[in-house]
Amino acid sequence: MEMGALIKYYRTQRGITQSELAKGICSVPHLSKIENNFKEANDETLALLLERLEISMGEMQEKEGQIKLLLREFSSAIHFYQKKEIEEIFQRIKEVEPFIPFSRYIYIWELYKFRFLLFKGQIDEATRQRDLLYKLKKNFSQHEDYLFRYYHAILLILEGQYRNADELLEALYIENEQEATSGEFLYHRALVKSSLDQPGHAIHFGKMALQLFMNQHNFTRILHTLMLLGINYTHSHIYEEALGCFQHLIRNAEILREERLLPQIYHNMGYLQSKMGDFKAALTFYKKSLALQDTHNYDYLVTLYTIGELHFYLHSLDKAHECFQDVHTMARDLGVKKFRLLADYYLLRIASPEKSYKFLEAKVIPFFEEVDEHSEYMTKFYKLLADYYNQQNMAQKAVKYLYKLT
Repeated sequence: MEMGALIKYYRTQRGITQSELAKGICSVPHLSKIENNFKEANDETLALLLERLEISMGEMQEKEGQIKLLLREFSSAIHFYQKKEIEEIFQRIKEVEPFIPFSRYIYIWELYKFRFLLFKGQIDEATRQRDLLYKLKKNFSQHEDYLFRYYHAILLILEGQYRNADELLEALYIENEQEATSGEFLYHRALVKSSLDQPGHAIHFGKMALQLFMNQHNFTRILHTLMLLGINYTHSHIYEEALGCFQHLIRNAEILREERLLPQIYHNMGYLQSKMGDFKAALTFYKKSLALQDTHNYDYLVTLYTIGELHFYLHSLDKAHECFQDVHTMARDLGVKKFRLLADYYLLRIASPEKSYKFLEAKVIPFFEEVDEHSEYMTKFYKLLADYYNQQNMAQKAVKYLYKLT
């Protein structure tokens, strides 16, 4: 405990002057130096000052030990992604928070507040906490500085600033190799690489994270990492490895009753099946995903749109039409222009293919090019228009889209 700061806190809280507290124990200048940590009090002086303030030294030491233990438990709960325990431990730390400024854990606690806000996805509050910590940064130990920069990288990930997050994580990896080889750190490196469309790097870091999580029997994080690996194996066309990841995920998520994770697993398994050319199996998994999701949110919209596409490719045009009508309405309500345009395109494609190509060229592609949309969409649409204009013997326009394609 920082006993000088503690004495000053309780003295001012009780409305006692330095003269009143120091009387018969030490001089006022001596007490002032103790309170401002310019001088350490000997045990006898300290005991007398605490006795006059009615503070138990044993209780203070007990509080510091309690704070240390709670912070350790909090760090472990974050690492093992134990949502309920994280909330409970955080509230228990809040109960002893008045004592933390007098302990050696003042900066660690502020850093863990930052991590808690990131865990909760409260980006605005996390940003304010980051700004506060930045002002304190000069007082950090090497470990505290590492935590601050690592948590800042997680904030950048949540904000979608993947390039900046990648640069920060790379710098931390070089500077703090020993600390930066935890499963959590490697998982976030894999997540960033995946978001930057670098599946090879994502698989590399994901496999390293998976091994560490398996060694620790960190089951929830094993599932998260398998999901990441499955997605990136799919993007790398390593379909057998991806299939193994998703099959393992489905078995274990069902056993562990990971109801929040299952819709994502089924959706990504559906995507894998479609990439493998089994559209009927893909449709089954997408429907399973949709059945477990909350309605009228972005994820539900994505899955519903994908089901509509599959119905279209399987020539179930009535079902496709129904899906795209629902997608159009939901996209309009949610304010998601991308899926409203896509739904309109497919509705036109079903009703009047000729008009759909004009709509694709005039509305859909300009929008996607403006927002720098995912290349998979653009590749499909460029090829579609190149083939269409080639069939119409309009070579110049066909070449235009073939050029964009390449």
